[in-house]
Amino acid sequence: MARPREFNTDDALNAAMNVFWVKGYEDASLPDLLDGMGITRGSLYKAFTDKRSLFLRVMQRYEQEAVTPAVNLLADDSIPDGLDRIETLFRNVVQTVRGGDQRGCLMCTAAAGPASEDLEISLIVQNLLDQMKAGFDAALAAAGDFATVTPETRAILSDMLVTQYVGIRTLTRAQTTADQLDASVTAVIALLRSRA
Repeated sequence: MARPREFNTDDALNAAMNVFWVKGYEDASLPDLLDGMGITRGSLYKAFTDKRSLFLRVMQRYEQEAVTPAVNLLADDSIPDGLDRIETLFRNVVQTVRGGDQRGCLMCTAAAGPASEDLEISLIVQNLLDQMKAGFDAALAAAGDFATVTPETRAILSDMLVTQYVGIRTLTRAQTTADQLDASVTAVIALLRSRA
């Protein structure tokens, strides 16, 4: 009879996600992961095979816990004005920083790191970015004059918003202050509202 695992897989994945989130993929060493997850090397290899496989599982977890809720907010028709949805998403980033969390975005960190060299990670990141783009598109479709533009124009605007979102989340990791981020968000939202 096989011995049961001596750790909770969900807890271990959450801990690994935090290590990767703080250090990035390349700088997260095996000792960092083992210490953060509170497991042995043998347990890690048995449960997750290797660091890369663990990271792929972590990215699935990040999709569930961070990307999907963001997309759901952008598509939430209980908030009638799509620009309010977009502003709420961006302001949530600022509030996260005000609360002391400057880890930024794991998806953005992956995009700037291992996605440039690993096709599978690149495809995962692109899928997450596409989900964000679809969320922004849904919000714009409920945002004043943006609702009446062509789908092609709205797609361009959605790409722009993904770029702004990734930029702000990346600046968070660069220790940009909440006030600086807030000023950027205010400018983006003011520009959108002036065109809506």
